[in-house]
Amino acid sequence: MNRVAVVILNYNGAEMLKSFLPTVIRHSQGARVVVADNASTDSSVAVMREEFPAVELICLEKNWGFAQGYNLALEKVEAEYFILLNSDVEVTQGWIEPMLAVLDGNPDVAACQPKLLDYKRKTHFEYAGAAGGFIDRYGYPYCRGRIFDTVEEDKGQYDSVCDIFWATGAALMVRAEDFRNAGGLDGRFFAHMEEIDLCWRLRSRGRRILCVPQSIVYHVGGATLNYNSPRKTFLNFRNNLLMLHKNLQQKEYRAVMAVRCLLDYVAAVKFLLTGDVANCRAVVEARREFKRVKSEYDTNRKENLQVTVAEEIPERSCFSILWRYYARGCKRFSQIK
Repeated sequence: MNRVAVVILNYNGAEMLKSFLPTVIRHSQGARVVVADNASTDSSVAVMREEFPAVELICLEKNWGFAQGYNLALEKVEAEYFILLNSDVEVTQGWIEPMLAVLDGNPDVAACQPKLLDYKRKTHFEYAGAAGGFIDRYGYPYCRGRIFDTVEEDKGQYDSVCDIFWATGAALMVRAEDFRNAGGLDGRFFAHMEEIDLCWRLRSRGRRILCVPQSIVYHVGGATLNYNSPRKTFLNFRNNLLMLHKNLQQKEYRAVMAVRCLLDYVAAVKFLLTGDVANCRAVVEARREFKRVKSEYDTNRKENLQVTVAEEIPERSCFSILWRYYARGCKRFSQIK
């Protein structure tokens, strides 16, 4: 059995596989490389069988989305460590070794991520994970190297190994035992916020998450849904609310959710005032959907709170990142900490 399995979940990413899978194969010696196809309707499966016959291929019967697609694929993979890797990521020589060394040397660490740089602008961090993720009191995620739409140039300022709240799903290395003990990704999310939800559950159980910037990868980003897609907006808002519902401690639940309700409608109005009716509607629909389905997550909330050993998580900020960013002008992570 390989200690490390690199698992790439693919959906209609034939061109991405052609572009990036060769580097994964070349720079992942000793690891098991697996492509799980989410019932693509393009030529992805044919590309795998014709151009990469030596790479293990798992064909899922329908498009389960990111979260459940990975859950089903990883059920078929045996390894000590999983690396969940997006199909639009270019890895570099020796990218696995620094993360593997950290996990081997720190048994209290459940997961980690590399430094994520922008494939199209390699001097800068990439939006989806940068040098490690955090969230504020109200559930808004931000990163070392990226706060909202402000992405920093990589000047080595975040090259230290650092405890983080969440590791990006674009390149997430996690102990298989921890992944399974925490229940895996929440398949009902379909896509977006599922890795933050998983990491929150891991942190609540007393497990650590790290960024290991000595490992470097380059991410295209937005390969499945554009950043301004109403569908992406809907999933991000709905899933973020569900994540809060599942994981918030009771003592702060009502206050946090009340503020989030106000902030969400402010976001909807902002979209409307800029003429973006589709994204305004997506925010409103996300809140409606949250109200409709949140009772289905009550059992998960109860279970999560029962196994919580760390009620106060240092990497979850006690302040509002919106206030720091817009009112106080803190555009870089170094200005916040």
